[in-house]
Amino acid sequence: MKNPNITPKLILFHPFHKPAPGSSTGIFSYLASHHRLLILLFISCFTFASLLTFLYSTSTSTSTSSSTFTDSSHTTDTFTATKTTTTIAAAATTTPLPLPVVDALIHYAANTNATGRMIESDIRAVANILRRRGPCNLLVFGLSVETPLWIALNSGGRTVFLDENQYYIAYLEPRHPGLEAYDVTYTTRVRDLQELLSTARATRATDCRPIQHLLFSECRLAVNDLPNHLYDVDWDMILVDGPSGWMQTSPGRTASIFSSAVMARSRRDGGKTEVLVHDYQFGLEKTCAHEFLCEENRIEESSTESLGHFIIQSGGPRDAFCFNATDDGVNIGRLRARTRAHPLITK
Repeated sequence: MKNPNITPKLILFHPFHKPAPGSSTGIFSYLASHHRLLILLFISCFTFASLLTFLYSTSTSTSTSSSTFTDSSHTTDTFTATKTTTTIAAAATTTPLPLPVVDALIHYAANTNATGRMIESDIRAVANILRRRGPCNLLVFGLSVETPLWIALNSGGRTVFLDENQYYIAYLEPRHPGLEAYDVTYTTRVRDLQELLSTARATRATDCRPIQHLLFSECRLAVNDLPNHLYDVDWDMILVDGPSGWMQTSPGRTASIFSSAVMARSRRDGGKTEVLVHDYQFGLEKTCAHEFLCEENRIEESSTESLGHFIIQSGGPRDAFCFNATDDGVNIGRLRARTRAHPLITK
């Protein structure tokens, strides 16, 4: 018997139609489903990246605040330590060698058996001037057995050597680390002194003027084949001990003495340059020194028979080297032959 309280229920079945392969409805549904997945993936990555950025910024800010406090507490100590270190370095650079050390160096340099060395009185005269001026910019024409001595006495300064023998430079460089030397090509000859001086006198206001940039000089006496940066140095001291001049075909020191005078007169800082001419007792050296370095600039007290000491003030007349310039000819017959040869290369 049927229960009268049971209510009939209606169930409807809707037929499902599977899209045919390749139909537009299936493609659009597929694309829409993947598009939503891509959007969801992008949102998740963006959220994760934002979270990481926030955490990193918070950590960095805290760390910076802590380090700022620590650094500020050490600012005074750091400044004091830096200032002290700088002061010590400056003192070490400018302090001259102790006198006993200088005496010992001079003693061994003067008593060597090497050929062509300076006599002790000349070495001491150069050393005294260098000790007073050093550390400084020192330019030396000519390599010699005294080369290591000049470097040592000018410790803390700059010492540059010029020599006509490139092979001798190559020989010394590995034996003296730190040696700064350059080879020079001279176009002058001892036998041409009369002609060279006559030409220099005739062009004192033009090519061979006393104030000029040697690098661009047209004067035959100018040493203008050096590295460019050397012409920008204000040399405090110049020692003329080269080139060789013991033969009539040797370069002689006419060009080196002329170039030293121009460098001294043309320095840009308005200072004075001390020029020393070795072998001053010989005719060529003395004649050229009087011509370009001038007798009124010679310091008698610190000169010797074989070493002329001149102090040259920068600037001055632009068409004359000396206030008492003369055009007297040079008697070549009075020039005695040089006796000091280039140092021998011995091991």
